[in-house]
Amino acid sequence: MSLDRTLKMGMVGGGPEAFIGEVHRKAARMDGGIELVGGAFDINPRKSKQMAKILCLDRKRCYGNYEEMIEKELKLPEGERMDFVTICTPNNWHFPIAKACLEAGFHVMCEKPMTLTVKEARELVAIVKKTRRVFGLMHNYTGYPMVKLARDMVKNGDIGKVRKIVVQYPQGWLATALEKTGQQQASWRTDPKQSGASGCGGDIGTHAENLAEYITGLKMTDLCAELTSFVKGRKLDDDVNCLVKYNKGAKGVLHASQISVGEENNLAIWVYGETGGLEWHQEHPNYLYVKPLDGATQVWKRGNEYVGKYSDAAGRATRLPSGHPEAFLEAFANNYVNFADTVRARITRVKPDPLMLDFPDVNDGLRGMLFLETLVASGKSKQKWTKFKK
Repeated sequence: MSLDRTLKMGMVGGGPEAFIGEVHRKAARMDGGIELVGGAFDINPRKSKQMAKILCLDRKRCYGNYEEMIEKELKLPEGERMDFVTICTPNNWHFPIAKACLEAGFHVMCEKPMTLTVKEARELVAIVKKTRRVFGLMHNYTGYPMVKLARDMVKNGDIGKVRKIVVQYPQGWLATALEKTGQQQASWRTDPKQSGASGCGGDIGTHAENLAEYITGLKMTDLCAELTSFVKGRKLDDDVNCLVKYNKGAKGVLHASQISVGEENNLAIWVYGETGGLEWHQEHPNYLYVKPLDGATQVWKRGNEYVGKYSDAAGRATRLPSGHPEAFLEAFANNYVNFADTVRARITRVKPDPLMLDFPDVNDGLRGMLFLETLVASGKSKQKWTKFKK
């Protein structure tokens, strides 16, 4: 049995001055199976209604807050009401909104980091299990075809047992006290009440953590971390440096920074195994560098037939032929495609194909919060290593 309609999407956050909300909207609509029907787009009801007008939405489905949205949407018949809600708010709102939506019966797609604390993350894992709703976490970098190819190469043993992982995410946009100018994106990200216990670590360090664990299938077990706030008066870290221990004996380095002048979004990863290595750069995402132990470096290029033949997941995530670059929006859209297909399967009571389930979920969100908890604890500790809690 298939669902003969589009999925109805609601959104909390993503108002007139937001950045990531519009990225979510574009990505969700890209493949035609999802339509945005309404939401509570800003904590200011006037701005929320302004956003609905910009998006040409029914003003009756533009709500003053998420509680009103849930209450009124539940009064609509199934198939007309929202099927899922995307959460694009500052971090402090993720947990209460996700909890309320899940318990009301809505599936959820949430921005990262998932919560403010590990305690909230564990509670959300339990709520997802109890409600049997689909929960997606938007670690969008897992949506790139060549990241999926790298994951499958590691899984298939192409580089042997993983020994070392180097992952970085330097930016330069917070090299000055931008938050003091009233810039919205800087203001909430540097506010502990909205962002959480770590600034740079929560905003982009979690992406580095997630990418390393996704590609290698390994889990971080210990950190030796240093967190620094270089900009005078800034309450949260803007630079993070870590030594990392993984299970199965692998070691690594994780570096994230928002004061690296001249850098834009230079997320990159190097994975070294006993018989080979892999290298991928987010700013040049259509190429995966494969380095055999006794041979020339190979450049695998997205969109070529050989990529899809090797990796079903990479093939599924590819839209355009080689030579036509795919990047940030498409990676978001790939996570939405898999999430939406899983929601359709849940609605029609069909077991989802394993390829559909290839998107970050609530357990990845818990991993991210354990990383942040350990990161902050390690940064404050005088011990060399700080273990992840079970």
